[in-house]
Amino acid sequence: MSEASVDRSAEAAVKLALLRDVLEKTGASAIRLRGTDWFAWITAGGSNAVLLSQETGAAEVLVSREDACILTDDIEEKRLRAEEAPPGFSYHPTPWTELELRERYVFEIAGGLPVLSDRPANGELPLPPTLRQRRMVLGGGEIGRYRALGRAAAEAMSEALRQARPEWTEAELAAAGAQALVRRGLEPALVLAAGERRLPLYRHPPPSLERIGGRAMLRCCARRHGLHASLARCVSFGPAPAEQRELMAVEATGLAAVLPGSSLSAVYFALEQGYRHANRPDAIREHHQGGITGYASREIVATPVTATELETGMAFAFNPSFNGLTIEDTFILGPQGLENLTCDPAWPARDDHGRMRPLWLEAT
Repeated sequence: MSEASVDRSAEAAVKLALLRDVLEKTGASAIRLRGTDWFAWITAGGSNAVLLSQETGAAEVLVSREDACILTDDIEEKRLRAEEAPPGFSYHPTPWTELELRERYVFEIAGGLPVLSDRPANGELPLPPTLRQRRMVLGGGEIGRYRALGRAAAEAMSEALRQARPEWTEAELAAAGAQALVRRGLEPALVLAAGERRLPLYRHPPPSLERIGGRAMLRCCARRHGLHASLARCVSFGPAPAEQRELMAVEATGLAAVLPGSSLSAVYFALEQGYRHANRPDAIREHHQGGITGYASREIVATPVTATELETGMAFAFNPSFNGLTIEDTFILGPQGLENLTCDPAWPARDDHGRMRPLWLEAT
């Protein structure tokens, strides 16, 4: 057994103990985790995903007081054993033609007692909210995987934008970004691209067949081991917009409010203050500002009423923006403050309030 497998097994064992504590406190018989997010969490980075657009995958995990069993069909079992789940899980495959046997198995395990689930169905009960709060606080193994993901995602975006030319279409730019992600073993959960005309018009621009022209933005959310790294980068074929420094100041005001024991709403109000100082008080209502990230690209979006307490070990991706300008990276809140996970040291940047923040690439 490799050292990585041992580490993942140990991480999964800690999480299984947490789930069994929930079973004791609630009196439920089992916890059923169907989503790609929860599957990745409980298996310490495994994946049950096949079709990337689905919330649930080709397997699920059933945790009881005695066992942690992966429920899947006979198509997927061999691959899951070899490539996805660490040692410590049992398996209950069913023929792909008789998936109803899975439900019968769960019914027998439940023994008439409640079953909790991340995606409740057929009388199952939802997971307690406190469990999701614990999922958002990442441990050492998770943070190590996140660092590798973030660095690879940042380098992929840099590679794509350094290749870009004004005659490219937005679709070609997005394709270059997606290719660079996949080549690094990352899943492109989101790839947005906008050129000179569409960039000022839309905050979420799916790529079109228009030429990008004099400037462009490429924005991605990359997924690996269930974790999501979000970032935005921009290129200008000529002088970059001077307003990018104003936007950095807005972002800096928000990032300064990311403190253990504070609330997510406090970050929202800090960003709102930053927009007012930039003489753009309405900008905060033109687009959401991001929030907590991790096993979902947006675990919780910051609003005036999100009272979620911030803790060391949480990850954040905020995306303040003006018309035609955006900035975003993924950070982890550590003992020394925020660490930028999506930093490519080769990308142009400037020190802003003690943090290196990405500038527009001025291409020739």
